[in-house]
Amino acid sequence: MAESGVSVGSESLQLYEAQFFGFTPETCTVRVRDAFRDSLNHILVAVESVFVKRLCPGQDPPAELRLTAREGTQKLRQFLQERFEIMFQRMKGMLMDRILSIPHNVLLPDDQLHQNYPEGKEDLMKLQDSIANLLQAYEAEVCAKQALLAELEEQKETQKQLDEVL
Repeated sequence: MAESGVSVGSESLQLYEAQFFGFTPETCTVRVRDAFRDSLNHILVAVESVFVKRLCPGQDPPAELRLTAREGTQKLRQFLQERFEIMFQRMKGMLMDRILSIPHNVLLPDDQLHQNYPEGKEDLMKLQDSIANLLQAYEAEVCAKQALLAELEEQKETQKQLDEVL
């Protein structure tokens, strides 16, 4: 049975969660963060465009106004991203610990067999030892057979020579 319930600070691969969910919790949280950042950037560009149009209704806004609006948008983006990173780290911890982790007492359907037959490791070791012994015996038999075949060939040669002499 795999180990589960790994804390956020660990460098574990979280294989049991990946096996259950089909993705790693880390991948999921990174995608959520990236989706939020993409949405934030899209929204800020739209808001900037609306502000510039409202400040110069019906006319082409001057380059200085566009530059000032862009600088303001960049400052706002930086401010919001810093705040979001703080909130996201808390959210990530909660997601990883409470939602995207499998408790120690939960078994995946594939691992139910281990619970029903916990002696499986001991049996596996016995079977592996038995297989190793059988392979050694087989190799010894193959060697013995080859030796007997070689001796049979010698006997045939000797028989031929005896027949010629007689």
